Amino acid sequence: MNILQSQSTAHTFTDTSINKIYDVVIVGAGPVGLATAIGLRKRGIDNILVIDQTRAFRQVGQVVDLLPNGLKALKYVDSNAYKAVTTASHESVIDSKPPKVSQEWVSRNFQGQRVQSISLSFDIWLNDYGEGRVSISWYNLQTALRQLLSEDQVKPNHRCINFVDESENKSVRLDCVSSANVEANPYAYWDESQNLESTSQASTKSFRAKLIVAADGINSMVRRILYADISNQAFAKPEYSGFAGIYCQGVSDIPKELRSQIEEKFFAGSPIVTVANYDLIDHAFSESPRILLVNRKEIGYLLHLSIPLLQDKSGRDLLDLVLLELEKANYPNTLKELVRLSPPENVLHRPYYLHRAACDRNLPAWSRGRVVLVGDAAHGMPPFMAQGANQGLEDAMVITTLITNIAKKNNWDDHEAIASAFEKYERLRRPWIEYIQQATLTQFPNSSDQARQEYNQKVFTRDFDQIIAELD
Repeated sequence: MNILQSQSTAHTFTDTSINKIYDVVIVGAGPVGLATAIGLRKRGIDNILVIDQTRAFRQVGQVVDLLPNGLKALKYVDSNAYKAVTTASHESVIDSKPPKVSQEWVSRNFQGQRVQSISLSFDIWLNDYGEGRVSISWYNLQTALRQLLSEDQVKPNHRCINFVDESENKSVRLDCVSSANVEANPYAYWDESQNLESTSQASTKSFRAKLIVAADGINSMVRRILYADISNQAFAKPEYSGFAGIYCQGVSDIPKELRSQIEEKFFAGSPIVTVANYDLIDHAFSESPRILLVNRKEIGYLLHLSIPLLQDKSGRDLLDLVLLELEKANYPNTLKELVRLSPPENVLHRPYYLHRAACDRNLPAWSRGRVVLVGDAAHGMPPFMAQGANQGLEDAMVITTLITNIAKKNNWDDHEAIASAFEKYERLRRPWIEYIQQATLTQFPNSSDQARQEYNQKVFTRDFDQIIAELD
């Protein structure tokens, strides 16, 4: 029984299949999916469609750091996309940043002494690595990219539930479920009155495409379908990495004296700071937890921990766990008091998952037939090195180039040419992703200044012209 059949009892199905065959349908309207669509359109492939399961585009998501490698890849995809994203990032910083705030992410020990710092200045990164660095909210990043596509090329409210290779049509049929109770204009993201509650009223639609690019994230439905056979089922869903983040976006009602102590001793004019026992730290989360503090209107925090997968834990339980870890690590009383003031309902938990890319393991391919995985759907990882979105943009650069080559040679119906293109994509990307995942999970770049500099040079100064040349 396929996934479409297994879910048929839960929805009202209508015959809404269409005869049009797209060149490419992209599943997932996140930054990676949108960048792929923009890159294809830039190269003359405009018979494309992007679908996403979200009912409407709303202001959700965390801040994304786009580092030199991600921005270089985005510039290769489309210089207009690069300009739109860097401009949107600059405007958001102007709107939100208090005056005279240092452009540094500082690490301090328990005594408040500076241990190291990372510049947040675009120009300094540009000077060091040939490209800058920007921080932008996920929503603003998505919006900046989405506005470069026409409205009819991006369809929210389409949740993929199945795909079928239709050899007779030389295409793949993609089946989706859509809610019947959503606003007529899904781009009206500013309308907070819209009802986004779940509904049993749903219909299905089917799209056909010569190629499917799955950019639908760590919990990719396309991946689950692709690996549904018994030999690959173990790889269909993401694996828990062993790490999780417990965070509170803002602590209100901090006594003035306590806030002053924290701001003077730890922030010292910086908007973001990491505090740890750097006298003992071996740069492994399991041995010495680090707390990340963010100073906005309220002070928020994030603690990365190496812990078993937590399930059904209340905010109070999570808060107690954070306090226990801080107590074990002998954190300063000021920071423990900050955490004690956290409203339990505001304390949340985010487990970090991954799809391993190790080349020496018997892992299934990232593609089959006309379907290929990119971004987190192929190789999701924890956010410790801020490379998830950046590696996804590198994927978009590579897969856009390869699909363009297919189009130029009119190889849409040549199965060997398609398989060869996707194999080339994986042969180029998988070893590199394995290296990035190793850096992320072991934190080896943070073991010393020299190790960090070597990692930065290796990741941020690669010759992207050579990478593109390898794809021809």
